[in-house]
Amino acid sequence: MTTRLHASDLAAQLADGSVTSVEATQAQLDRIAMVDGDLNAFLHVDAEGALAAAADVDARRAAGETLPTLAGVPIAVKDLINTTGQPTTAGSKILEGWIPPYDATVVARLRAAGLPILGKTNLDEFAMGSSNEHSAYGPARNPWDTGRIPGGSSGGSAAAVAAYEAPLALGTDTGGSIRQPGAMTGIVGVKPTYGGVSRYGVIAMASSLDQVGPMARSVLDAALLHEVIAGHDPRDSTSIDAPVPSVVEAARRGDVAGLRIGIVREFGGEGFQPGVQRRFDEAVAKLAEAGAEIVDVSCPSFQHGIAAYYLVMPSEVSSNLARFDAMRYGLRVTPEGNPSPSAEQVMAATRDAGFGDEVKRRIILGTYALSSGYYDAYYGSAQKVRTLIAQDFSAAFGQVDVLFSPTAPTTAWRLGEKSDDPLAMYLEDVCTIPANLAGVPGISVPIGLADDSGLPVGGQFLAPAQADDRLYNAGAALERLVPAPVLEEVAR
Repeated sequence: MTTRLHASDLAAQLADGSVTSVEATQAQLDRIAMVDGDLNAFLHVDAEGALAAAADVDARRAAGETLPTLAGVPIAVKDLINTTGQPTTAGSKILEGWIPPYDATVVARLRAAGLPILGKTNLDEFAMGSSNEHSAYGPARNPWDTGRIPGGSSGGSAAAVAAYEAPLALGTDTGGSIRQPGAMTGIVGVKPTYGGVSRYGVIAMASSLDQVGPMARSVLDAALLHEVIAGHDPRDSTSIDAPVPSVVEAARRGDVAGLRIGIVREFGGEGFQPGVQRRFDEAVAKLAEAGAEIVDVSCPSFQHGIAAYYLVMPSEVSSNLARFDAMRYGLRVTPEGNPSPSAEQVMAATRDAGFGDEVKRRIILGTYALSSGYYDAYYGSAQKVRTLIAQDFSAAFGQVDVLFSPTAPTTAWRLGEKSDDPLAMYLEDVCTIPANLAGVPGISVPIGLADDSGLPVGGQFLAPAQADDRLYNAGAALERLVPAPVLEEVAR
C-alpha cells in the first residue's frame, strides 16, 4: 500500500519502476476521499493538477531522464503559501476563492523537483492559533482522536501526513506552528533557521518570526524535503546567502555518541502533563545510553518568551494585515443600508465580515502595543527580552551542541476545551517560541504515546542558527532509539 510508505521508500520504488507516480498520486487522492470528511485537513484538492504533474514525471522517467530524488512523490501545501491554479485563502473568509497570480518560491521549487501538489491544507486563520480551531472553514481534526485538535496552525498539514493522506507536507512556523502540531499528531516537524528557506509568496503573519518548513513521517523524509525547498532566494531580503547544511547526510548518520545535549531546566515541572514528562525522561535516558553527554542548562529569559512573543507577533500582524483593505484582495462588503459608502466604511465592513475573532484580537493588541505613548513600554521592552533570549541561546550553545525539551507541555486537547481561555492556549507554545524569537532551528520528533492520554508526545531539539544538520543528526538518532507510534486507522 503506497500511502503508508515513507517518502524515501516511495521515491525508491518510483526510481526502480515498481510503481508510477500516477499510481501513487491516485492512491493518495483515494485516501483523501476516504478519510478527509472526518479530518477536514484539506481546504482544496487539485486532483487534475496533481495527476498531470505525476504523468509528466512518469513520462520523463520513461524517457530516461535523470530526475531529482523526490520526483513523483506527492505533497500537500499549507493554504498560507501561494500556488498558481489553486486557491490560497489563509484559512480566512477575506481571501475566499482568491487564486494567486504567482507561485511562492518554495512551491516553484517543489514543481521543479517534480513533486505533484495534492492540494491546500487547513490552518488557523492567517496562522494565528495553536489548535487549528480558528480556521474560517472549520477545524481540522486529529486522526488519533477526531474529537481532539491536531495542533496549530499547521494542523491540516500535520493531520494529512499522520493520516496517510500525503507522505509529505509544507507548514509554516511562527511560534511553533510546525513543531507543536507535529508532536500532537505523531509526525516529524522542522522549523529551519530563519532565512534558510524563502518566505517569498508566503502570506506574512509576523515577518521577523515566520518560517516555512517540512512535515513528514520520518526524519530522513523531512531532510529530503528540506533540501528541496532551502537555499538563497534573491526575492526574499531575509534569505541567507550561504550553502545549505548537509541535512540529508546528517539524517542518514543519526549518531549521538559524544554529542553534548543540554536539558533546559525551565522546560519542565508545573504545567507539564505527567505523561509527557515521563516519555521525555525516558527519551533522555535512551540518549544517554547511546553515548550522549547530558548537561543541565539554564536559560532564565525563556520564561519571558510567551510575553515577549505576544507583543512582537501581534505588532507585526497589525502591520501586515493592513493590506487587506477590500480594495486589492478578495472579499469586499458594502455596509448595509448605505448606498454610497466611503472607502473607510467599505474597509471597516469588509474587515468586520472577513476577519475572525482571533485575528481581530491580535490586530487590536498589536495596534495598541505600537501606539504612541506605549511603544517603548510594550513593543520596545519585548524586543529587549528577545535580545536576552538570543543571549541565553548563545550561552547555552557555548556549553552544548543541541538543546532538548518536550515540544509541548501537553498532548492534544479536546475541541473547544480551551476556546474560552486564550492564555491557556498560548502557553502550549512555551517550549517552541524562544526558537522563533532568536531565529534558531528546531525539530520535533515523536517519542511515544503518553500513558495518561494515549496520545502522541514530541521531543524537540534546538540548534544554533545555520546548524540545521545537527537537528537531523540528533533527531534521526532519537528516532532509532524511540520508534514513532504507528497510527493504525483514523479514530472516529
